[in-house]
Amino acid sequence: MRLHASPLVAVLFLAAVFTSRQTAAQQVTKQAVPGVTNFARLETTIACGGATTPEAVPELKKMGFASIVNMRLANEAGANVEGEAAAAKTAGINFIHIPFNSATPDPAVADHFLQVITAPENNPAYIHCASGNRVSAMWMIKRMVIDHWDADKAYTEANALGLTNPALKQFAVDYAQTHKR
Repeated sequence: MRLHASPLVAVLFLAAVFTSRQTAAQQVTKQAVPGVTNFARLETTIACGGATTPEAVPELKKMGFASIVNMRLANEAGANVEGEAAAAKTAGINFIHIPFNSATPDPAVADHFLQVITAPENNPAYIHCASGNRVSAMWMIKRMVIDHWDADKAYTEANALGLTNPALKQFAVDYAQTHKR
C-alpha cells in the first residue's frame, strides 16, 4: 500500500523542522586565531572575541567575515582602534566601532549594535571587546530582542561565549524587557 502525504502536511513538517532548527541554541566552538583572545564562533553568522590585534584582520577576512564590530573604548590599554580600522580597510572588511563602557552601560549603544548586527551587509560579523564579556552581553540582547529567545536560553549561549559579568547580564535582561520588538 502506497501512502500519499498531502502537500499541506509536507509543508507543515518542513516548517516545524526549520523552526526548531532556528530556535535551538547554537553550538559555540572555540578556536585559536593568531592575534585574537577568546575566539568563539557560533554556527550562525557571528563570532565573538576578546582583544584583537590589527594583525588578525587578514585572517578574519579569510575566515569569511564581512565586518568587524569593535566594542572597546579607544582609551583602553591595548585597544588599537585606529590600527584595526586601517587593517580592515586594507583587507576590504567593514569596520564598525561601537564603544561600550561596561561600568556605565548605555541603551543607545545596544540600539546601535542591533542596527549594525542586523544589517545584511555586515554579516557574517566578528564582534569583539577586550575579553568577550561586553560582546556576549550584546549578543544576548540580540537573541532576546531580535530572535525572541527567553532570558535563560539567551544567557546560556552568552555565557558559553564569555559573559561572566552579572551587571552586564542584568543590563541585557533589562534592555530586552524595555525594547521588545
